[in-house]
Amino acid sequence: MASITLEGVTRIYDGGVVGVRDLDLDVSDGEFMVLVGASGSGKSTALRAVAGLEPVTSGRIRIGAHDVTDVPPQARDLAMVFQNYALYPHLTVRENLGFGLEMRRLPRAEIARRVADVARALALDDLLARRPAALSGGQRQRVALGRAIVREPRAFLLDEPLSNLDAQLRVQTRAELVRLHRQLGTTMLYVTHDQVEAMTMGQRIALLHAGRLQQVAPPLTLYHRPATRTVAAAIGSPPMNFFPGTLGTEAGTRLFQGASLRIPLEPGPDALPVTGATPAPRAADDHARSDTRTFASPDVELGIRPEHLLPCAESDADLRCTASVVEALGAETLVHALTPDARTLVVRIPGPAGINPGDRVPLRFDRARLHLFDRTTGERVA
Repeated sequence: MASITLEGVTRIYDGGVVGVRDLDLDVSDGEFMVLVGASGSGKSTALRAVAGLEPVTSGRIRIGAHDVTDVPPQARDLAMVFQNYALYPHLTVRENLGFGLEMRRLPRAEIARRVADVARALALDDLLARRPAALSGGQRQRVALGRAIVREPRAFLLDEPLSNLDAQLRVQTRAELVRLHRQLGTTMLYVTHDQVEAMTMGQRIALLHAGRLQQVAPPLTLYHRPATRTVAAAIGSPPMNFFPGTLGTEAGTRLFQGASLRIPLEPGPDALPVTGATPAPRAADDHARSDTRTFASPDVELGIRPEHLLPCAESDADLRCTASVVEALGAETLVHALTPDARTLVVRIPGPAGINPGDRVPLRFDRARLHLFDRTTGERVA
């Protein structure tokens, strides 16, 4: 096992296209770290740089105490699992699992032991004599994972390994991967564009956008205290609702004023002053690119998650909307509603909601769950 450290890693392609820029990331020994972001965010570039498949323009990469920036891929002692299974079609499962070990000329007894151990862990015991053509997609992915695990590398690199599976298999394989990580205790760096995978699998999540690191934190920290608007919009399904507006003061109370929204703000435990302020240092597990931010502009966006918009009586409403689409999902109901200024927001209500398209929907904002972002910089205000 080993830690993985990226220090100021930048990768610029021909034509000036930026893969990643100034990426600093520390993956602890034995940690399951997830890199998440939209297409083009730089997550796969970062993973391939760690693997040695992508040369870096500048910066350093360390595995454990060793600088491997210029070390060839085969000498880094890493195992990589790709989206494509890349199994040998003419070999059985047993032979596919042991092929890499045979190339390294390990003793036959050692190969047999490792293959048996991995087959047992991945429930492949009954499939060892089959060839890939006789396997389902989920079984092929497990063989691809097993082929990496059997090598007993210092760390695993996984590049969207579940994207070819159907929804049910993704859930099952996701759980198997988490269980395997707990069992093996090996460092895993996992790339995905699926935020559900990121939230359910990662001990910490590193969110990238346009080649830059936005925040590194445990999943629930990213969800409840996003460092930037980009993070807030990327994490959560349905995504956070946003309302542009300004901050002001009325009778000594801080006030958010939007086109159809007017909400007094009560300071929360992480509230920050707005004008000319320098935020207090954040914990190490709540890292964004900059630890010093100032908020001189009154122009902000107010963000609130769908579950923190609460249907209420007309007299208690902060906002009065009209339901346009109602998605009854059984355990919850998602109401897509139009605001008076023709903006669409989503409300999540536990269980059946008793709301139909066209109904009036008065909403109260949970004051303890509001998020404010500077409209110019995108940084969190409070």
